[in-house]
Amino acid sequence: MRVKGKYEYKYLALNLKASVVKRFRSFAKKISGSQSEALEKMIDFFEWHGFKPNDRFVDSILEEIRKNRKRTEANIAILRDIEINQTRPNNAMLISLFGESIKQEKPIRKEKKLVKKEPENNKEEIEITVPKIRYERLTDKMEMFKRESQYVIDHVTLIKPSFGKPYLKLEITEGELENYKRTIKNL
Repeated sequence: MRVKGKYEYKYLALNLKASVVKRFRSFAKKISGSQSEALEKMIDFFEWHGFKPNDRFVDSILEEIRKNRKRTEANIAILRDIEINQTRPNNAMLISLFGESIKQEKPIRKEKKLVKKEPENNKEEIEITVPKIRYERLTDKMEMFKRESQYVIDHVTLIKPSFGKPYLKLEITEGELENYKRTIKNL
């Protein structure tokens, strides 16, 4: 049967209660243009999600939630791995290159761990690496601090008076003392 340029379809009849047909027709108008398309979409929905009319709907939904939770936990694990292995070392290199002028921001939101805790003996320790430039700067500062501390210690003498308690006397100039204070403050 051809109707004004439309394709020819083969039609079959179903015997349904009148009340069911009325409900279906009103439902089909909300979903799509034709009743066949509406029924086809409904069947696709049930097949796609694996729902069966005789099964309990709650069980199927819970199963879907469990699947989605596993997928979400896997995505979180991947993102954390990327953060540990890529983002943190790159951030540390940038900070060492630009010095201490860039301050790290606090995380906006702390996430709860969804991954099950492992026994402590199986945990692998994460090795934190420091960029070479920052390490060299820190070692240079340490050596300078050692030299200046040794200089101050060399110029301290123990005085034992005949009366009273013994005391230490620092034999450096005021300028040297100010320089030492400035060095300690800048570390």
